[in-house]
Order: sequence, then C-alpha cells, then structure tokens
Amino acid sequence: MVSKVREIRKEKQMTQDYLASVSGISRKYLSLIETNKATPSVDIAVRIAEGLSVSVDKLFLKIDNEKINIYPNPIKFADLFCGIGGFRYASSQAFKSLGISGECVFSSDIDKYAQESYEANFGERPVGDITKVDEKNIPDIDLLFAGFPCQAFSICGLQKGFEDSTRGTLFFDIARIIKEKKPKAFVLENVKNLASHDGGKTLATILSVLRDELGYYVDYHLLNALDFGLPQKRERIIIVGALEPFEMDWKFSVLKNKTLKDVLEKTVDKKHYASKEIVEKRKAKHTAKIKPAIWHENKSGNVSSYPYSCALRAGASYNYLLVDGERRLTPREMLRLQGFPDEFKIVVSDTQTRKQAGNAIPVDMVAKVIERFLPLIF
Repeated sequence: MVSKVREIRKEKQMTQDYLASVSGISRKYLSLIETNKATPSVDIAVRIAEGLSVSVDKLFLKIDNEKINIYPNPIKFADLFCGIGGFRYASSQAFKSLGISGECVFSSDIDKYAQESYEANFGERPVGDITKVDEKNIPDIDLLFAGFPCQAFSICGLQKGFEDSTRGTLFFDIARIIKEKKPKAFVLENVKNLASHDGGKTLATILSVLRDELGYYVDYHLLNALDFGLPQKRERIIIVGALEPFEMDWKFSVLKNKTLKDVLEKTVDKKHYASKEIVEKRKAKHTAKIKPAIWHENKSGNVSSYPYSCALRAGASYNYLLVDGERRLTPREMLRLQGFPDEFKIVVSDTQTRKQAGNAIPVDMVAKVIERFLPLIF
C-alpha cells in the first residue's frame, strides 16, 4: 500500500499539526503514515481522508506491480489545445519506444495559424473553438493530452462542483470531455506558475476536480526541459491521471544531451542579426565566458549568458535572447530548442512560428513522461 497523504496534504496547504489534530492522532504517527513507515487502521484512514476531504482509495493506493500490460491497438487519443503538435511528436516517440501504436482521433486549437501548421505536418486540421464542441460528438478515446492556459477559478462554486467552480475557464472544457469520454488516462501540461497561481487555489481546484469529482488517481511534478537533453531552461508542471491506481517515478535519466551547437544553424539570414547599437550596448554590459551562448537581458537590463536558452516565450523571445550577443534565434532554432524535428514543416510567417514555438511543449521531456506513465496504467 502506498500513502499519498503527504502529497495531498501539501496540495491543500494543510500543516501536519492541523491534519493530525482533526484526525485524532499524533503528528509523529501521521509522519510515519506519510512516509509509508506505518499502516493506519481503517478507522484512522477514514478520519484522515475526511480531514483532507478525499476518498480513502485516493489516499492509500494498492498497486499491482505484477500485471501484464495490454495496450489497445492502436491507442486512441485526443489532442486538446494542440498548438503545433508537441504532444503528437512526444506520444509518437513514446509509442515507438514501447513498441505500440497510437492514433489521434480528435484535435483542437483555436489559433488559425497553429491549425495551418498542424495540418501541414499531420494531414488533419484541428477543430477550432473547443468551447463550442459538444463532448458527445468526440470519438471514444483511451488517452487525453492537453496543454492549457492557466486561469483563476471561482472558489464560491467549489461546493457545487466543477460545473460552477471552473465554468468560464478552459480547464472546464477538459473536465467535461473527461467526464463524458472517461479515457483510461490523461497527461496535462502547464506553466510552472500554476502551482502558485491565485495563491495555489487554481492547482488545488484542478486536482480536486480530477480526483474527487471525475474519479481519477492523480499525480503531478515540476520538470525542467534541461534535464531531458534539451538546451533550454523550461520548467513545466506535468499532471498525470488514470482510472486505476499507479505510482509514478519522476526521476529520469537521459543518456544523450543536445547542446547549443547541435541546435544553432550554421548559415543564418542577416535579418536575424541585431542592430549595431543593440550589439554594442549588450557587449558593453557583459562578456561571456563560453561560446556559443545565449545572452539574456532581463527586465532590469542585466545581461547574463548560458550554454543554454532561457525559456522561450510566445512573441517576446525574439528580442530578449541573443546568440553570442549578436543575433536572434531563428524560427528553426526555436523549434529545435523545443525538441521538434527538422522534418517539421514551417508554413507560416517567422512571427507566427516564433509564437508557436514559444507556446509549445518540450517534446523530449513529455515523451519520457508518457513512456514512463503508460506501462503503469495499461
């Protein structure tokens, strides 16, 4: 049996002292339960669950470590807020590593330029506004992928469920589709700040809806693309959930790391070079100790350089990141920093491609998560 008490207690911003008090046990005993050094009686387990407002089966998991994996052939998945297909590439890598096949049966993104790029590369045009899509018309799915915008939720509606607490946010559309289609599992991606957004209430609401209202076992972790072989410091929260209990190991090892030298193009159009004035201003402020390097100027005007890129941002990266203090990243380089293959067809303007790259997921990172996660839930 695996205890999830500590994780859920922290999600709900509850102290050990408080939970121990409302559960009628000592803090020391609660600590032993949280670290899997003690197994509570049924009565105590129920009291802890009531204190956390979570069902007992979501707190204490019985994991079947000897099950035989039986995958659907193919695994059918939906790609929500799909952008230019980061989850498509990531899942394809994971499926290949596991020796299984997958099929995207539904995709959606409201941005018309993202739709154009997605169609050019995958042969299908995503549906537009997801808020206008009837969930009953979406094909049955085994998996759901989504990288969605971070929005504040209503806390006054928490007593009435996600219909009230999340309506008007894009997470609501994920929730209603999950409720209708009941996929075996899901993988969601969001920015690092989701954990602190609205004082932690946003993440707490998301986890509560997924776990308590939709009936999924849920886990999440903050991961950095730098740790997955991509030369970009990009921290993202990954949320995974399944209908069956699972224990996710979030420690990954990567054998091959890409360097900036692997990412940078050898021949670059002059249009990507900064003006003489900007270059002189940057070099007057900073001298890099390494080359190649990405120079970064923050809002205070301080310049620093690294053998990797700071996180790409939709629209802004073009101006605040300079290669060796002299030129901006090309659209292809930005795509490479996100793990997109060179086979990815660029069919929109440089401006739109930069925006798309800044909004994309780190493919290599998410691929490793999917590869680790699927054997636990099929």
